Amino acid sequence: MNVQFKKGALELLVLSIINQEDQYGYSLIQIITNKIIISEGTIYPLLRRLVKENYLESYYKPSKEGPSRKYYSITVKGNKRLHDLIKEWES
Repeated sequence: MNVQFKKGALELLVLSIINQEDQYGYSLIQIITNKIIISEGTIYPLLRRLVKENYLESYYKPSKEGPSRKYYSITVKGNKRLHDLIKEWES
């Protein structure tokens, strides 16, 4: 798969998945790798950028399997960005 295409589609995928339900980084990787091959090193920088740009917010939630997990939720600005990306994708 074309690397640039994958990078562009990844933001759309991440926002779309988190729009449906808050996720933590590893859960996103598991969901996405069922469809396309990505490395963990791809998701975490993207999540940091999306938080920095106020498309996502993060919070910690206790885990039954170990330390608290950092979850991500979509913001109003992120929802608008998602709709813009969907329009761009469709055209």
